[in-house]
Amino acid sequence: MRGGPSSAPDAPTAWNRRFDPSAAERVAESRGENLDQVLDRNLAELLQELRVAFTGVQILFGFLLSLAFTQRFGTLDGFDLAVYAVALLSTALATILLIAPVSCHRIVFRRRQKAALVVVADRMLIVGLAVLVPAISCAVLLIVGVVLGRWTGIVCGSLTALVGLLTWYALPLAIRRSGHGVVDRRNEPGITRR
Repeated sequence: MRGGPSSAPDAPTAWNRRFDPSAAERVAESRGENLDQVLDRNLAELLQELRVAFTGVQILFGFLLSLAFTQRFGTLDGFDLAVYAVALLSTALATILLIAPVSCHRIVFRRRQKAALVVVADRMLIVGLAVLVPAISCAVLLIVGVVLGRWTGIVCGSLTALVGLLTWYALPLAIRRSGHGVVDRRNEPGITRR
């Protein structure tokens, strides 16, 4: 399999470039850390972010699973059932994506593949959060729609989706692209260049 995981580790394939630790090496140099310290810190930060996100997903998933066993669930029309199905399935998918880095960590543990683990876990967290936006929005649409009416539910669900997309993606991407808040620490006392 050309360019796949079975290729030689030092071969310059597209597969190996995906997990190239050179960006982490640049961060390590700018922070006065070694590569292992940067990867350990990145992994710890990712795991903490996963803990925060997963707590909310667990609560939402449990709530959605329990809804199907209530008396009022039987009175939902086709639209409400479709919204429920989207909420439930997107929450299930978010759950899988947010748990996946833990499984990945167990499988590559002690194999000196932490750079790949950090990249994969980062991407799974980003996708898991993206799937969580429609899950939360559909849950809001369903509950508000049942309590206050369909159009109010649509407005509230849409606003929830908009706020989620703006705060979880648009704002961070705008900050990232602008470069605001970047601190060049290479010239600070105590930071040595290698």
